[in-house]
Amino acid sequence: MDLTREFVRAKNPCTEGYRWFLRHHEIGGNYQELLDALVLAGRVDDACWLLSQFGPTHTRLVLEDLTAEAVVFAGSLEIRGNVEIGSLLRVGRTLHAEGSVRVEGSLAAGDDIRVGGQLRCQGTIHAGGNIRTGYGIDAKDDIVCSGDMRVGWDLRSNGKLTIANSARIGQDLVVRGKVECGKSLQVAGDIATEDAIEVDQGILVGGSITCATHLEANFGVKAGQSIAAGGVIRVGESLMAAGQITAGKGYGIFAGLNVQMDAWPDSGKVCASSRPEPLLSGLWWGDCLI
Repeated sequence: MDLTREFVRAKNPCTEGYRWFLRHHEIGGNYQELLDALVLAGRVDDACWLLSQFGPTHTRLVLEDLTAEAVVFAGSLEIRGNVEIGSLLRVGRTLHAEGSVRVEGSLAAGDDIRVGGQLRCQGTIHAGGNIRTGYGIDAKDDIVCSGDMRVGWDLRSNGKLTIANSARIGQDLVVRGKVECGKSLQVAGDIATEDAIEVDQGILVGGSITCATHLEANFGVKAGQSIAAGGVIRVGESLMAAGQITAGKGYGIFAGLNVQMDAWPDSGKVCASSRPEPLLSGLWWGDCLI
């Protein structure tokens, strides 16, 4: 794709950025070459703006390894080894790295992010599609996944976690911000957050669930250990834990909210090591095996 002066000007660029474009590419230029030139000149924000305005391409670039200060690529990147980025990595379509990925700033892909090893990011992670990693994810800011998420090991973040579809975490899920999941959430280890948990379908956890505020799920919640919330617990179907179930002081525990009361023996029962108080909705079933 070639970008002419008229084509760029029609997008209403900032004055300084358009002047740079006229000085260095007066008669226009190849799309990716312009992105590379902007990044090389230290104008990474302008390169991101250009990609946002003109969108991704179907170009596919395959490399053995990738080490750079910043990369803005309009197509798909396929890296057979590791990725080391000093500030920002933005890809118009898919990022696929067979090794590990370390980004000292933010990471964004228009489609999927697939990493064979560990994914570490000092900023935000944003995927327009799925996120899949063979090992864990360690992020210092928000994680946004517009598809499904599959993480082989731990997922840890100092921000919030937003997943449009379902998520499966191979070990622990530990985040500082809110956890939002558009479908089901399955975690082999523990879930811990300093905010709320909201899941549109069900939650299945091998260990414990701990959240500082509210816990809400439209389907059932099942934990291999305890469930503790600093606020209310609202569950559309059954609520089950091998340990205790506790809500915050002054808050209630509600199960079976999305089914008729006659269906509580099948889809609205509450199981725990002791009866939770106050249990305001659902059928207390006693201590049952998880």
